[in-house]
Amino acid sequence: MYFPYVRGRQYELLALRELATNDLLGDSVTPIVEPVKLSPTLVNVMAEFIKIGHPISIIRNPAVGTFMSDWQDVQKQSKEAAYKQRFSEQYENSTIIKSLIMQENAKVLLEFWDEQNINKSDLLVINTDRDYLELYESTFEIEVPRYVLMPDESVFRRKVRHHKVLLDDKFERQGRNADYQESEDEFFSDDHLFYKEDGFIGFSDYSVVGNEYLEAGFAPYAVAIHIVYFASDKTLRVRHFVSDSNEDITNPALKFYEAVSKLAAWYNADPHPVEMTSGLQTFLQHHEQQSYPGLGTVKKLSLMHHLELMGKYLSER
Repeated sequence: MYFPYVRGRQYELLALRELATNDLLGDSVTPIVEPVKLSPTLVNVMAEFIKIGHPISIIRNPAVGTFMSDWQDVQKQSKEAAYKQRFSEQYENSTIIKSLIMQENAKVLLEFWDEQNINKSDLLVINTDRDYLELYESTFEIEVPRYVLMPDESVFRRKVRHHKVLLDDKFERQGRNADYQESEDEFFSDDHLFYKEDGFIGFSDYSVVGNEYLEAGFAPYAVAIHIVYFASDKTLRVRHFVSDSNEDITNPALKFYEAVSKLAAWYNADPHPVEMTSGLQTFLQHHEQQSYPGLGTVKKLSLMHHLELMGKYLSER
């Protein structure tokens, strides 16, 4: 089972909604969303997954973004109040896996869920801070969570015995997009090959986005497209396609065309180096039409490609 962990930015939510709408995730992929904002896109994604009956994990106490303050500051009769109402109603649906991060506010949330008679065995828990392992042990001593995400470290292996999901950041993030030219093809992950041998029931990563969260974006000097593919030994590699005219922030459309032209040339080799996916196909259409979809869509399509590729791989095993 694969648990791609996304932060709930607009392009990430749109990627999940498009994959769900077109039934491209497969039964072995369960996305985890750490919401960074109380938004209509978030509640629409929840509604789409409920509609098709595909499980999705939504973290109720995110550690980044403004979701928690958005929730607390909602004014009556505002549009945000409507989003909050929809979120609350949809969160009761069994398709939504109630999830939390073991951190300072976890105890209050767990007590609230206990008062609501929510079974601990239905929860997904993010367990990455050793300072909260004692709280985890005392809370889940009798009834263990459905899934427990944790790093592959001895202190966590000693304390978490059941339903373990390996969480690791596989993406080697660079300071600038242009820096991906220095290593245009690199190892990404082999967790999908060995997680069961290592005692885990699933694996999780931050896809081609990485764990680092920045509140605001910025206009890049270079455009980079990240495409995950399977090597001949079934390990996963990631190839970076970077624009050439990277002297300033002007003309992102040209920069995108330079990068996507490299992607098209790579894909059109015989045999093709990667299986076709919806995200990849859309990239190639933009190349053929010489159209520019915007930087958010570039990130969305790369994420869609990775998740659909993993869904196909796990469904065929």
